[in-house]
Amino acid sequence: MHDERPLQVVGVINAYAAILAEKAGFKALYLSGAGVANASCGLPDLGMTTIEDVLTDVRRITRITELPLLVDADTGWENPGETVRQLIAAGAAGIHIEDQVESKRCGHRPGKQLVSTEAMTGRIKAAVNAKTDPAFVVMARTDAVAGEGLEAGLERASHYRDAGADMIFAEALTELAQYRKFAEAVKIPVLANVTEFGKTPLFTVEELRSAGVALALYPLSAFRAMSAAALKVYRAIRTQGTQKNVTQLMQTRAELYEFLNYEAHERKLNELFEQENKHERK
Repeated sequence: MHDERPLQVVGVINAYAAILAEKAGFKALYLSGAGVANASCGLPDLGMTTIEDVLTDVRRITRITELPLLVDADTGWENPGETVRQLIAAGAAGIHIEDQVESKRCGHRPGKQLVSTEAMTGRIKAAVNAKTDPAFVVMARTDAVAGEGLEAGLERASHYRDAGADMIFAEALTELAQYRKFAEAVKIPVLANVTEFGKTPLFTVEELRSAGVALALYPLSAFRAMSAAALKVYRAIRTQGTQKNVTQLMQTRAELYEFLNYEAHERKLNELFEQENKHERK
């Protein structure tokens, strides 16, 4: 965040997506709860996944990159302290916890129900007290603005800050002025969720910077693009009996190998085989 303002935090659904994002120049990554539910489990984002589902993806991503990974921890799975301990052990750089009830919904869907401010501050305190790494970020997400209004969201965010939250995730805002009010009220870093097809306009980094936003999140942009391309390929193969007309949608084998550093790994494998053969000949 010292190098980039707002810091662009881009969503990755697996380890290979993390490689692509890093090669594209991003300095921070994000694992979305919806991404885990949709991409890894084939489920809607309605609180149906477990911490184990998330940890599996976290470990794979953090093994392949040293970029900091922010993780969507939903409501903390009823034990925010244990959630923090496990995610630190898995290599995450931070989490966000939200103030919805356990049976949560997507932040850009209607019908969201919130817990009390007191219950949410309890989640935050439990998460903060469990930190074994002082650099680990505990971010508090509030979904209050959509249902309770801006002032209620600002009040909740201020209480969350006082409970120990390092940053605030102000969900489903619709105007730059709203972000500005959050930044001025809490005086700690504020994240804007710039997700497609939701309530928040697709603000540019320049617009967000002007409103005092510290982090810009793109949780599922690449996943949506991947899914659209994959569906076109599947339909073409099924209806046309060939993939000839959709190869322009695909990454080439050479590109894949380049991002995976395939040839270097292959050389090491060849060297190992050569050494084994020499040993056998002796």
